[in-house]
Amino acid sequence: MASLRVQRYLITGLFTFIPLWITWLVFKFVLGLLAGIGAPMAAALRGVLGLASPQAAAALGNGWLIALLALVITLFGLYFLGWLANRVIGQRLLETFDALLARIPLVQTIYGGTKKLMSVLQQKPSGLQRVVLVDFPRRGMKVVGFVTRTMVEEGSGREMAAVYIPTTPNPTGGYLEVVPVDELTPTDWTMDQAMAFIISGGAVAPDTLPASPRPLPGDTDTSA
Repeated sequence: MASLRVQRYLITGLFTFIPLWITWLVFKFVLGLLAGIGAPMAAALRGVLGLASPQAAAALGNGWLIALLALVITLFGLYFLGWLANRVIGQRLLETFDALLARIPLVQTIYGGTKKLMSVLQQKPSGLQRVVLVDFPRRGMKVVGFVTRTMVEEGSGREMAAVYIPTTPNPTGGYLEVVPVDELTPTDWTMDQAMAFIISGGAVAPDTLPASPRPLPGDTDTSA
């Protein structure tokens, strides 16, 4: 009896710990990414502070303090950038910056393509639901995808959709597939729900999934 009780408590503790662990991994990844962006500025600030107050600079030598400072700098920079982008003068500065990058061929391709993708994902879809499920890497296995645009296939006239499939836990990398619209599984998920599902590795997910639009090859009607 004692051994069964110990085993039950261990299993219960494990299932209680796993959601906390996954949440910590996701937050650690996101916070680490943001802190990494601000790390150079934090190091430069510590260097300048060292000229005025060596003792204060030495206090910032602690690793977690530098990481916290870098995170604060990044969050402040993102807030300032968002504030600036919503002002007329900020929009003009961004337009000037875009025009400058447009003169650099390789940089313009990467920056312009990424900016268009972010712009498309921020807009509400018209006609076709933005968040869909796609058979990938084979039929029967589903992944979350974002419809970026629709096209018409020459000859057949089929409506095709360009679908961006992000990877877990880093949604900035992924795959692009062109899929017939009738093979997509539409969802009622919002972008926030889809991103939470992807970043958390499926830990944060709705209770139900939409059904496939049509039966898989090999499925037979057994109602007869």
